[in-house]
Amino acid sequence: MGKIKEYTNGETTVVWEANKCIHSAICAKGLPRVFRPRLRPWIKMDEAETEAIINQVKQCPSGALRYYMNDEGDETTETVETKVEILENGPLLVYGTLNVVDKDGNEEVKNKTTAFCRCGKSDNKPYCDGAHVKTEFKG
Repeated sequence: MGKIKEYTNGETTVVWEANKCIHSAICAKGLPRVFRPRLRPWIKMDEAETEAIINQVKQCPSGALRYYMNDEGDETTETVETKVEILENGPLLVYGTLNVVDKDGNEEVKNKTTAFCRCGKSDNKPYCDGAHVKTEFKG
């Protein structure tokens, strides 16, 4: 399992799973005062209202970012309709709860959004790791 970091403003906690991140930069483009990839810590929770942060986290295409409300003590669960989306020059996004079985028969449950590699260059197959950007994948 890759690096997992949590950032909180007291009201909500944002969880970031590095190995799921496809570096789409949607978070940084949407809330650049909060999501600052070149700085450490890269998420600065006191730079926006909780609602704005939650709305931005929900736009993460890979599911690398998620959140939970601190007073609920558990991650917010949300029913997501199963949907498949192909990102131009990027991964295949599958929304919903999935049971992914790898070539060795290991099973993993993925929730909300899962980004699958289309370029063939990911070091985290079958998942996207952002390699399509470096290899200038077209498709």
